[in-house]
Amino acid sequence: MRILAIETSCDDTCIAIGEGKTFFDFSILDGIVSSQIKIHRPFGGIWPTLARREHQKNLVYVLKRVLKESGLLKKNKKEKEVSKEKIESLKKIFKKESLLFKKTLEFFKKYQKPKIDVIAVTVGPGLEPCLWTGVNFAKALSLYFGTKIVPVNHIEAHIFASSLSKEKRELLKSPKRIFPAVCLIVSGGHTQLIFVKKLGKYKILGETRDDAAGEAFDKIARILGLPYPGGPEIEKLANYQMDELLTNQVVKLPRPMIYSKNYDFSFSGLKTAVLHDYKRRSKKIKESREYISLMAKEAQEAIVEVLVKKTIKAQKEFGAKSIILGGGVSANKRLKEVFQREIQKLKKPCLFIFPEKRLATDNAEMVAFCGYFGAKKSDKIKNWRKIRVYPNLKLQ
Repeated sequence: MRILAIETSCDDTCIAIGEGKTFFDFSILDGIVSSQIKIHRPFGGIWPTLARREHQKNLVYVLKRVLKESGLLKKNKKEKEVSKEKIESLKKIFKKESLLFKKTLEFFKKYQKPKIDVIAVTVGPGLEPCLWTGVNFAKALSLYFGTKIVPVNHIEAHIFASSLSKEKRELLKSPKRIFPAVCLIVSGGHTQLIFVKKLGKYKILGETRDDAAGEAFDKIARILGLPYPGGPEIEKLANYQMDELLTNQVVKLPRPMIYSKNYDFSFSGLKTAVLHDYKRRSKKIKESREYISLMAKEAQEAIVEVLVKKTIKAQKEFGAKSIILGGGVSANKRLKEVFQREIQKLKKPCLFIFPEKRLATDNAEMVAFCGYFGAKKSDKIKNWRKIRVYPNLKLQ
């Protein structure tokens, strides 16, 4: 089975192609992520309408690159005429995306249908304008090529991202070694703690009541005058060596909800605590690299401590055989270090599974794997007319 995967839940335009006869030999032919970080950096965060416009500009370009690298891009000998009926249907699909309609129509005229069996596309959760752009593109490809669609849950795809390497998929051949598991998905838009009975069977144990952990990193970075995205900048500065300027300075932040009986999170108050501390400092102190680094280190420790403590607590309560980490914040080195340290303290062995750094953030490779898993179930394969967007989609 060969799958074309599309991911546009936020600001990255991602397309990948994967193929395989079974889940264990399924591999990625090529995958590309077109980042919009430079575009959104001046705003200190994602601007949804701007992200949507960039997706319209990038989708066809990224598709052509992926098909070419996979050896699947073939030109028509002469420009193909698209029927009026299909043009009208495409116009309806791209009713609010004229630029993408134009680029997609040009693609259909110039290139042959690639040998694709299924299209997998992220339908939620995510930013609604961005999700619709990717979904409409998938619907147009499905209409024109006669290919069915598998809708993919973005959170579930992040769970799959942790097992994309062949080494980790070998573990899945013995599911009793991994499941049940506790999975922490932590990113700019999501912080969820999930009980995974097995792949496809999930229960949300807790989630953030306000800011996601990645969002907290971004907002704290903005207070400190650091560029977007904030997570990597804070991680970098947390390792900075202090000089004598701050030997008598103390920065102590709260660990929100760390001792609560439930598994929910809250990081909005942490951001506020950083702001209050920042405002009360003298100009000389708060503009110094030493203070910013001290605050970055303490903020990172606060977030990491809460995430790890709650996850370990869930692992003990539910007797999980593994802890799975996913989402953009899983790229944070300190988070993984603390997890590994605390897991070693456990009385019973527990596997720690996390994605390689490039697959921690949004990508279409994880959507391809998740789509393959879904395509094996006939009820998951849909006609393009039945595909919708669900910005607040939950795991089921």
